[in-house]
Amino acid sequence: MTRVAAVDCGTNSIRLLVADADPATGELVELDRRMTIVRLGQGVDRTGRLAPEALERTFAACREYAGIIKEHGAERIRFVATSASRDAENRDVFVRGVLEILGVEPEVISGEQEAEFSFTGATKELVGRADLAKPFLVVDIGGGSTEFVVGEEHVRAARSVDIGCVRMTERHLVHEGVVSDPPSPERIAAIRHDIEAALDLVEKTVPLHEAHTLVGLAGSVTTVSAIDQDLPEYDSARIHHSRISRDRVREITERLLRSTHAERAAIPSMHPGRVDVIGAGALVLLAIMERIGAAEVVVSEHDILDGIAWSIA
Repeated sequence: MTRVAAVDCGTNSIRLLVADADPATGELVELDRRMTIVRLGQGVDRTGRLAPEALERTFAACREYAGIIKEHGAERIRFVATSASRDAENRDVFVRGVLEILGVEPEVISGEQEAEFSFTGATKELVGRADLAKPFLVVDIGGGSTEFVVGEEHVRAARSVDIGCVRMTERHLVHEGVVSDPPSPERIAAIRHDIEAALDLVEKTVPLHEAHTLVGLAGSVTTVSAIDQDLPEYDSARIHHSRISRDRVREITERLLRSTHAERAAIPSMHPGRVDVIGAGALVLLAIMERIGAAEVVVSEHDILDGIAWSIA
């Protein structure tokens, strides 16, 4: 066994997985998994730069994670940074800060690399299941971008497009610093237009309609699952490998888009950092399911973090 620490820093959240990995048996034993909403991508779509307050939130989380990694005695660390830090002009400030705190340089990976890690993490447990037909379509709805990956045991085709929940919210639902609450039909239609245009791009290189099982990753999808199950609090064990029908995704999306900030915040399983962006994230999921005709989505709590951990091992 090799003790590894994987860090995934995205547009909305930064996450840590410390695990013992055995490449010989394919076993990954989770020791610590946690997530912090830092909104690193705050304003990046508009300014092209990482905001000072967003950087400080992220560095504070890194300091906390450094203590956890030291406590567990991880032998190897890999820090992967995704959409927001790919797009930012001042990403060198981010890189220097992470290096000083964690002792490793963040790897600002491409959307294609991000997709590869997500696919490996999400499907490693699913490949041998008789009730899930292949190929899989793994969809990772992040804060800045969404990754689409089709494959069986390995990736056949992948594409990343800029339709994350934070980006869509900031682009269409924020006016003079205030989130539309609830958004008008015109603003919802504008988000839907961007999503459909992005899906047109994805279909040029990724055979979406050849997939037989849709696997959904990340906070927007897991939160929709928690709402679907009416969980009294977020419960990773009940969310992992749950299934949600397209009709239920539509019902939940419509409910979220017509609700106020207070109503969304009152949902027991809702993380405070997702209250403003969950409507856009759910709409991305719904649009994907409608485009490919998926009757249901299989929800996975194992994702890019697990893929990064395997890449270290």
